[in-house]
Amino acid sequence: MEEYPEELRTPPVALTCLVGCPEVHPLITAHLHSQQPPINSIALPDFSNISVIPPKKPPTDTPSAPVAGIIKRDWLSKHRTRIPAVVAAIFPSRDLSADPAHWLQLCSHLDNLKASIRGRNIKLVLLILTNWDNKDDTSEERILSLRKRAEVDLKNLIIFVPDHEEELLKSLNRVWTVFGELADTYYRDEGRRVRSRLEKKNYTTIELYIRYCFKVAIYAEFRRDWLEALKFYEDAYHGLREMVGTSTRMPPIQRLVEIKAVAEQLHFKMSALLLHGGKVLEAIMWFRQHTANYRKLVGSPEVIFLHWEWLSRQYMVFAQLLETSSPNDALYVPSTASVPEEKPTEWEFYPAYYYQLAATYMKEKNTCLEFALSMSIDVGPIDGNAESVVASAYLGQYSRLLEHEDTFIMQPLTDEEYARYVLAEGKRFQDSFEIIALLKQSFEAYSSSKVERAAAYCGLQMAREYFSLNDFSNAKQMFDSVANLYRREGWLLSLWEVLGYLRECSKGMSSAKDFIEYSLEMASLPEPTGSVKSFANGCGPAGPATLSEREKIHKEAFEVSRGELKLNSDEQNSAFKVNSDNPLYLEIDLISPLRATLIALVAFHQPTVKPGAPSLITISLRSQLPINVEIDQLEVQFNQSECNFIISNGQKPQTGSISNIQPGHRVETAPDLVLATNKWLRLTYEIKSDLSGKLECIYVIARIGPNFTICCRAESPASMNDSPLWKFENLLETIPIKDPGLAFSGQKAIQVEEPEPQVDLILGSSGPALVGESFILPVIVASKGHAVHSGELKINLVDTSGGGLLSPREEEPFSSDNLHVELVDMSCDTPGDQSEAPSDNIQKIQPSFGLISVPSLDVGGSWSCKLKIKWNRPKPIMLYVSLGYSPQSDEPSLQKVHVHTSLQIEGKTAVAINHRYMLPFRQDPLLLTKLKAVSETDQAPSLALNEKTMLIISVKNCSEVPLKLLSMSIETEEKSSACTIQPQQEEFREAVVNMPGEEFKKVFTIFPKVNSSKLKIGTVSLRWEREQPHSNTTASQVTKHRLPDVCVELPLLVVSSECPPHAFLGSPFLYSVKILNQTEMVQEIKCSISDSQSFVLSGPHSDTMLVLPRSAQVLVYMLVPLGLGSLQLPRVSVTSVRYSAGLQPSTASSLVFVYPAKPRIDIVMEAGYILSSSFNPPKTLFSSISKFPSPHGPRNLLLLPRAATIPLTIHNPIATSASNYPRIDKSGKFCSPRAARELALMTLYAACLQGSDPLRLLEKRLNARKEIGYEFDRACLMVYDHMTFGGPPIATQTVEEADQLLEIYQKESHIEAEVLSAPPNLVYSKLILLFTRKLLTAVSDNWDSSVLAIDKVAPDSWKNEPATRILEFSVLHLAMSEISVLGTRHQIVINEAVDLAKRFCDGAAPRVINGCLRTFLKELKENGQDQPQNVSV
Repeated sequence: MEEYPEELRTPPVALTCLVGCPEVHPLITAHLHSQQPPINSIALPDFSNISVIPPKKPPTDTPSAPVAGIIKRDWLSKHRTRIPAVVAAIFPSRDLSADPAHWLQLCSHLDNLKASIRGRNIKLVLLILTNWDNKDDTSEERILSLRKRAEVDLKNLIIFVPDHEEELLKSLNRVWTVFGELADTYYRDEGRRVRSRLEKKNYTTIELYIRYCFKVAIYAEFRRDWLEALKFYEDAYHGLREMVGTSTRMPPIQRLVEIKAVAEQLHFKMSALLLHGGKVLEAIMWFRQHTANYRKLVGSPEVIFLHWEWLSRQYMVFAQLLETSSPNDALYVPSTASVPEEKPTEWEFYPAYYYQLAATYMKEKNTCLEFALSMSIDVGPIDGNAESVVASAYLGQYSRLLEHEDTFIMQPLTDEEYARYVLAEGKRFQDSFEIIALLKQSFEAYSSSKVERAAAYCGLQMAREYFSLNDFSNAKQMFDSVANLYRREGWLLSLWEVLGYLRECSKGMSSAKDFIEYSLEMASLPEPTGSVKSFANGCGPAGPATLSEREKIHKEAFEVSRGELKLNSDEQNSAFKVNSDNPLYLEIDLISPLRATLIALVAFHQPTVKPGAPSLITISLRSQLPINVEIDQLEVQFNQSECNFIISNGQKPQTGSISNIQPGHRVETAPDLVLATNKWLRLTYEIKSDLSGKLECIYVIARIGPNFTICCRAESPASMNDSPLWKFENLLETIPIKDPGLAFSGQKAIQVEEPEPQVDLILGSSGPALVGESFILPVIVASKGHAVHSGELKINLVDTSGGGLLSPREEEPFSSDNLHVELVDMSCDTPGDQSEAPSDNIQKIQPSFGLISVPSLDVGGSWSCKLKIKWNRPKPIMLYVSLGYSPQSDEPSLQKVHVHTSLQIEGKTAVAINHRYMLPFRQDPLLLTKLKAVSETDQAPSLALNEKTMLIISVKNCSEVPLKLLSMSIETEEKSSACTIQPQQEEFREAVVNMPGEEFKKVFTIFPKVNSSKLKIGTVSLRWEREQPHSNTTASQVTKHRLPDVCVELPLLVVSSECPPHAFLGSPFLYSVKILNQTEMVQEIKCSISDSQSFVLSGPHSDTMLVLPRSAQVLVYMLVPLGLGSLQLPRVSVTSVRYSAGLQPSTASSLVFVYPAKPRIDIVMEAGYILSSSFNPPKTLFSSISKFPSPHGPRNLLLLPRAATIPLTIHNPIATSASNYPRIDKSGKFCSPRAARELALMTLYAACLQGSDPLRLLEKRLNARKEIGYEFDRACLMVYDHMTFGGPPIATQTVEEADQLLEIYQKESHIEAEVLSAPPNLVYSKLILLFTRKLLTAVSDNWDSSVLAIDKVAPDSWKNEPATRILEFSVLHLAMSEISVLGTRHQIVINEAVDLAKRFCDGAAPRVINGCLRTFLKELKENGQDQPQNVSV
């Protein structure tokens, strides 16, 4: 594309002109260039330079005027660089002042500018240059006068402020906006003006039609209307096709040249638009159509080369467009044509494809040009006048420039003159370098796309061009790369051709070595199948690949190697001569292309051999050269130079054959050393080695003549592979060795065993190695059969898992080293029978390697040393110990004898130290950190401030031996005032023996005193030792375990529970829950207790209370155990409303052990009663709060609700009965109906919990067997009052007073439990027991109907949780049955049911039960059921 002008290669950009005030031109120009779309500008310093804008000329393309051409050559350049769309007149504000002279000068400049642009419809813009301080000083009248004189709108007058940054940016943006709008208007108007001619068909020739379409397309490009531009380019292109056979304006040759030049420019524009718009497929199809339209328009035979040059240029330019064009959103071009059914091939999307075809057509152009020059006889005389021919004013036309007087005249050319001109130009320039450049671009493009075969083809064509130019260096480089591919692919004939070129390049470069290498490779190639005639064409300079040609090349190569043939006429050039001064040395390895020339296979007959024992070795040689080759001498080289030997040819004189023999090498003689074509030459000899290790044959060197040597890399028969060139050729298969076993499995290496050692190397080990201790390992060297001299002991530590002994770079808490296992020390003993010992035994020691010298030992002597190995981390290692020594002291040069042994040692962790924190028994604090949503891995342990926390340290023996624990301590890192640890250090009086697998635990008490988010507790230090220390271990070790940092904070709430550690069957006990509020806010607490089948409890099931700041609230429940053994206490849940957090005691803290009975020591004469194990007394639930007077006035402390009072301690209880004391009959037993209903409720509740019949349960209690020594205190009946209920809370100020009141409640609860758990016969009268039986019988008979009635009237919250409302449902059953069956008046029953609910249920239950019973009565009346008669007791 470099041949095209800049205005054609880039999209058109709008052009403006700045006139006046040159100081602001750089600002405006830079800003216009930086915007999108950019705008170019012409900067004129003053108005006198306005003449650079060309004036409007009279139109020359009128219908009546003759047409001289299609497109003017400089029309596009003129509109892009000289004719602006907008002219901006810049005036300083001072010119608009009141001075008449300045104003007149301004008007004069403006009039001249308007006259210059009047004929071209160029838009005018006015810029007033002013300062920020004088912005408002310009007269509005002068500005209005200036607008009228310039005839511009207000939006086209811009106030430009250059000395204020913000205003300057606004001014520049407005300039760009106005310029862009006016330029777009200008190019649209110009396009419409030309397009109107097309629409009116105001043209007489097809040339004008093409010219108009081209102009409209250019104007559309200025406006960035790509679709319209593409449409008119297509119209112009199609119109151009109609000129081919119709136009007669010019001679035929020049007419076709002009048409092709215009078509080339139009297609370039269309392709650039499509490719920049991302329409690659459409661009390829247009290019295919373009080349198809003009491929056959070759023109006159004498200038046919112009056609191939034009076609080559089309492919080259399109390839460059494909390479440089990328899809651009700003140049989006909609598709205007449908894709044909025949889609492009995959190759047409590669630029390399077009570069390759461009080179092909360029070569065709050269061929035609040479033919035209040979046929032309008068090219010489015209050469001198070729410089007078220049390009005409129209695209594609040429004229002769003649000087006439003082002017120049353009004279048209005839076709004959034009033909002479182009022939002369073609003769002056050579196209070979252009062809090479095109092929190189194609080669590089194919190579980058990994298309090797296509790249090789282009490389071959490029190499041929270099070869034709005698550039042998570049040609050889390209031919070599192509030959490598042909060898891999196995392309025989192509390789033959390339090697022929390489031979010729070697001649041209005077390289004898390269010439012989390529010649031998060609001579060794297999003979192709098929007739010779089919390969005669295209075989290169070497001719057809026949046997005769191969033999000829073979002879030439060996004649050159012997110096008999001279291929270079330059006698002074010695690089091509092979003589004693310049010997020839060829090396053939496993991948060399000369493997077919000579291949050497070596096979040992035994895989292993003893030192000094002979072994047979077979050497097999084969060559594919067409003529037999006689070798003068063979040399076989091994990795052990002592085994090298030479094989001489028996048919040659000894003096010549062994001239290069080194002293000391063995010489063998073969009958003859002649290599026949494709036949193996087999030679078998004996060889022995005195050195142990690997013995391998490395090279087989063949010497042919005095100055020619071939060094061949030895190969094993088992690993021999044929070349790809021989896979598909007819070749007689032969085996290299007669023995089939060696032919297919023979190896070129053998293992020479070491001498039998006569020394024992013993490693002593006892017990596993433990982390932290220094493990002592004895190593013993004992001589048995011969003495030990110059001995060295090597120690290596190797990780068995394949990792490494070096740990990753991580923080080491307790050790500065980062080695898992290290060799610490080596200590040696002096042999007892040796008087002299080396002064320095240890030569070298490293963490994983050690080297120590062993003193001389006589036969039967021994020597030992001790290795000290330390494990810092648990890791298994393999210990390798190697002893190298010499059996004889007088021959130290002999090979040493080696003894190896190994031992795997498992490094184990001695103890594993773990820790955990525990709160005091039955205590649970609420911490703020527990309320945050933090993952367990990120959350540090939290401790309560000023609360005791138990730290349990567990030590587990992870080894296989017993350990003795000596002491344990916690080394603190913080100040002593931060926290207190007890005990901080403890030395065990007697060592604790920790057996393998056992775990030892030690408890420490931590009392944090400082509120901290990261408190360092310290490090646990444990001192231990093995129970039975051995000599190979150290005494005691210390293992440390760093405790993680903890978070210490003041608990919001502390919930603690208290109950006796054990209980007795049927005996009540107190279970208290204390809630301590340590915040400064009142806390609303919800408490609930779940029912348990193992206990009967009294107290509120659920309640809500307020706990004052810095105060406590206590809940007390009385529990009666119903089972034996370890029982789970009822679950108590405490929920903080403010923090939405609940606390529950742990399972371990909620266990109590129940014994069958209390142990009694004194002998009691009076007999009592004992309850059966199936008795379940009801729970006494405290649902109200009593108020007691205090001599100190009111105090604010919420205490536990209570049910019974002690008159001696608590005064003035609130009662609902007429009397403050229960009703007692003459026998001192309860006789009130309330007592009967209370007993019935207790029995019914226990029966519901057990799932048994209430009547049967009552009979069990009445018929319970006596307990020896039991005595009931009847005085309790006088104190107990089941007619009294609780009152409001008691007000106190201190926790001590609350504890005193709690002690009083415990005494009262004990009296209540004594009464309720006593045998009914001792508490209730017979009349009460009879009424109780009637009540329970009514409940049993009316159970089903009561269930249906309760389901209708009970609230949903009760029905959803029936297990927590057993007592409330029992009250409803009892009341409904008494009303329905016994017929008691409903007022009495409802009052009694409400009183029972107040006494035994929680706060809301009485009100709910009252409503349920009244609803039940209402439904009973609606159904028309009358109550039975009242039943008196």
